[in-house]
Amino acid sequence: MKKLFVIGGMGAGKSTARKVLTEDGVPAIDLDKVGHDVLRWDTVKDELVETFGADILGDDGQISRPALAEKAFASPAETRKLNRITLPRIEGAFTDQVDELERQGHKAVVVEYSVFKNRQTSLAYDADVVIAVLAPIDLRIQRAVASGWEEGDVRRRIAQQITDADRIEAADVVFNNDGTPDEIRNQVLVWWNDYKKTL
Repeated sequence: MKKLFVIGGMGAGKSTARKVLTEDGVPAIDLDKVGHDVLRWDTVKDELVETFGADILGDDGQISRPALAEKAFASPAETRKLNRITLPRIEGAFTDQVDELERQGHKAVVVEYSVFKNRQTSLAYDADVVIAVLAPIDLRIQRAVASGWEEGDVRRRIAQQITDADRIEAADVVFNNDGTPDEIRNQVLVWWNDYKKTL
């Protein structure tokens, strides 16, 4: 089964690119969602509270992601603490999902991966294709704010991510999403219609 990873900064348009493939029947895994699910595991919750304090819990007793983000993204050292707790669990849950899709006989899976750093030391180490979706930073901030994020939070998160130059270097396919949603969809569709002949 081919693993197609979609990478890109916040607000670049990864989800739009992913949807082109899912609409053609390719199953998708959103690693952000896998990460959110892992935060609900009791073992993970306990370790995070021990590391970052009980004030990261919301009124419902679950991890409050904004409260956790404020502490975990305050410095690279704090981000490393978060990653040590969550990444092995995310990797395990992701691998289980990939194995299940392969058992079901799918020819490809598309994986949306927002915290991609490089191919070697990440879940994309055995990617068949890395697809980078790029957009100018001002446009990305504008899109993220329009979808409900605080501008300060968006800028903090973008500062933690790799640059578009790094993404271009890691990618097999690059799409520039500085136009309309239809334009990016058409770019991805042209590529996908060609690529799927090889499956």
